[in-house]
Amino acid sequence: MVNEDKVPELTNNEFEDFIKEGIVLVDFFAEWCMPCLMMTPIIDELSGKFKGKIKFCKINVGENQELAQKFNVSSIPNFTLLKDREIIEQFIGSMSSEKFEEKLKEFV
Repeated sequence: MVNEDKVPELTNNEFEDFIKEGIVLVDFFAEWCMPCLMMTPIIDELSGKFKGKIKFCKINVGENQELAQKFNVSSIPNFTLLKDREIIEQFIGSMSSEKFEEKLKEFV
């Protein structure tokens, strides 16, 4: 069940359909990663602000290692911005909501 207010956490199977078209921000994270957990409310907030422009999803790197490898994720948090399945930008590490919003505005 997907909660509309929260960014969906996807598995390998759901991921391909989700990124098929449009702009998608993928949040690669791990449960044990403190900066990842600190970014969760920011990602949820930005997901609301960019609704209809950018789709947001989360991928747990521990449970989906093949996806993490496919996108060359070696450090987390890692935010990968895709457009029609192609990587257009990658942000690594935590940042403020304002800074993240500025970066995303360049792509919409």
